[in-house]
Formats: sequence, C-alpha cells, structure tokens
Amino acid sequence: MPPPTSTSLTIPTKPSDPTIGITLGGGGARGLAHIVALEALEELGLVPSTIAGTSIGAVFGAASAARLTTREMRAHVEEILSERLSLVRQLLSVRPKPIDHLLSIFPMRTALLDAEALLEALLPSRLPAAMNALSIPLHIVATDFYAQERVVITSGPLRRAIAASIALPVIFQSVSLEGRSLLDGGLVDPLPFDLVRSSVDISIAIDVSGAARKPTDEHGPRAWEALVSSSQILQRSIVKARLLSDRPDILIETGSEGVGVLDFHRYKEIVDAAAPARESLKRQLGDAIERWHRRASPPL
Repeated sequence: MPPPTSTSLTIPTKPSDPTIGITLGGGGARGLAHIVALEALEELGLVPSTIAGTSIGAVFGAASAARLTTREMRAHVEEILSERLSLVRQLLSVRPKPIDHLLSIFPMRTALLDAEALLEALLPSRLPAAMNALSIPLHIVATDFYAQERVVITSGPLRRAIAASIALPVIFQSVSLEGRSLLDGGLVDPLPFDLVRSSVDISIAIDVSGAARKPTDEHGPRAWEALVSSSQILQRSIVKARLLSDRPDILIETGSEGVGVLDFHRYKEIVDAAAPARESLKRQLGDAIERWHRRASPPL
C-alpha cells in the first residue's frame, strides 16, 4: 500500500541546514505510527543526524538508521501482519517455554517469548548485524532490572540491543548483555529525547504512549489485559512527568485511542489515525528550520 497523499511543504534550501535528531518513543502497537512520522522527514528531504529509540521506537529507529525507506517499512510491516497464521506459528516456535505455563496455578519461571529469536524471524534482512554498521548513529534504551536504571546502548549486536529494549516483562524474557539483565526501556524512559537534543540544532520527539482507553467491559479489564496494559499506564505517567520540566523542540503525540500494547493487527487503523500528526510535524519542522536560518543569518 503506497503512503497516503499529504500536503506539500517546501523547505527553503540553504548552503547550511540545521542538524536534526529524532526520538521514537515506546508504546507497543501504537508505535506503528512512527512510520508516519518518519514519512514527514522523508517527504521534506531531511535525514536525521542521530536517532534515539525505546522499545517499538528502537525497532523503527534501527530501520531508519539503516536507511530503509518508509515505503520499505510499510511493505515489510504489511507483509508480516498479513500472514496472521504464519505469524502466530512464528511466535509460538520461538517461545522459551510451553504456553501451558499460563494455565498452571504455579508462577511462571520464565517469559512466554524470546525477543531476540522473534526479531531474527521478523526484522528486515537488510538491517546490519552490528550497530556500528548503521548509517546514522542510534541510541537504544533498555532497563537494567537489578540496578533499576536506564541503560543506553550505542554499539554491539543490533538485534540483541533491540531485543533488550522491547523485552516487556512476562511476555519476553530478559536479555543478557555485558553482564546485565535487561528489560523494556519504557520501564524507565519511554521518550529519551535528551539523548539527541544536546548534539543537534532541532530535536524532535514522537510520543506514542497513547490516549486513555475507554471501558470495553462493565466489569473492568480482564486480568491479562490489565497485566499487559499496565506498562502503557507506566510509560504515559513517566512521559507526562518528564515533560513538566523538560521538552524537545518539537513534540508530536500520535497515540491512538483504545489501541492496546499488542494490537498490531490494527495496523491500518493506527497509521491512518496518525496522518494528522505527519502534517503537524511537517509544519512545525518547517517553522523551526526557518527560525534557525533567521538566527544563523541575521539581517545586516
């Protein structure tokens, strides 16, 4: 499916342009909207000089840092999600323990899925094996379970770094990296825009932590829904608190109402809902670039 048409916007060409850094936040399936945000930069002919990503943001951050086009990203996502039965088989084939654990009255000793094995099965083959082979510097955020702190990964095996960043507790087992047990980066920093802001002229952050969910059951959320969605509540709270004292130059919120962490099958709905965010990013970025040029070249 080709990208939807959008309003054209001309950015003035100058001998020297500002550097741009983009942060792609965590939010489960809502992070599919990152494709739309990246389209905005692509349509303006802009390439970020540095990228930061948490969880699903690390996935699309890696794709962008490897210089995959958004058309390639869309095609790959649609291919994966259109093969629903095949996807289910892949999910089950890489789980570390039988799913029968869920039916046991005893606590599970490990998670349902191995994140790194899943990524090997689902990520585009064009992504390099190592982070230092990426075309654009990438910062991936994970959580050190025992130290209870943010870990920023900038080198080493790419898929293992992404696996650590997406390792949502219970669903994915923790990832061991350099002696640390790492989990989903959204547990500590769902929108790490500080990692790019200091090294660029214009910092952009795409927040997909999401809007509030409407009740779907008069008895409240089911146990599994509450367990999985609790991570989104946590991420949203962290982002809100962070933005009270610190902000990127441009903040775009693309959360889709009522979309859960694992609602990847709602891809079309998610990207369609993000279309206004693409146009907003293009307008704000155009204004920011013009302001930067005025500051860089004051009138005589």
